[in-house]
Amino acid sequence: MSLSIGQPLPDATLFLATNDGPQTSSVKEIFSAGRIAAFVVPGAFTPACHRNHLPGYLKLRDELLAKGIDKIVCLAVNDAFVLSAWARETAAVGLITMISDGNGDFTRAAGMEIDLSDHGIGQRSRRYSFVTDKGIVTHLNVE
Repeated sequence: MSLSIGQPLPDATLFLATNDGPQTSSVKEIFSAGRIAAFVVPGAFTPACHRNHLPGYLKLRDELLAKGIDKIVCLAVNDAFVLSAWARETAAVGLITMISDGNGDFTRAAGMEIDLSDHGIGQRSRRYSFVTDKGIVTHLNVE
């Protein structure tokens, strides 16, 4: 399956990066309520993601919320500990919800996997963003 507008997100186990460590959740639990803007990155601390993507969403956060987005999430094929450190490093704690797809289950189910072994980081996710309304994809942008 690949993501497409008008379709529900594929379900998978994900991990929320919390102050108490990883918290197991599911795509359905995370995306079922409200309008959620998600941006997905190949990896935390990678140059483009660290310098451009996460800071860009932090800068646009208030504008997105004013347009009816209820929550902004960042998803990556990293473990929740790395995503927690990235949130602290970039002052994103409490502003953007960090979600670990550490096993790549959602990424594969969404058809967004990419092999970055040539760069030494293995199987990751493509860089893309989407908006959902109660778990249904309403907008999708793939780099």
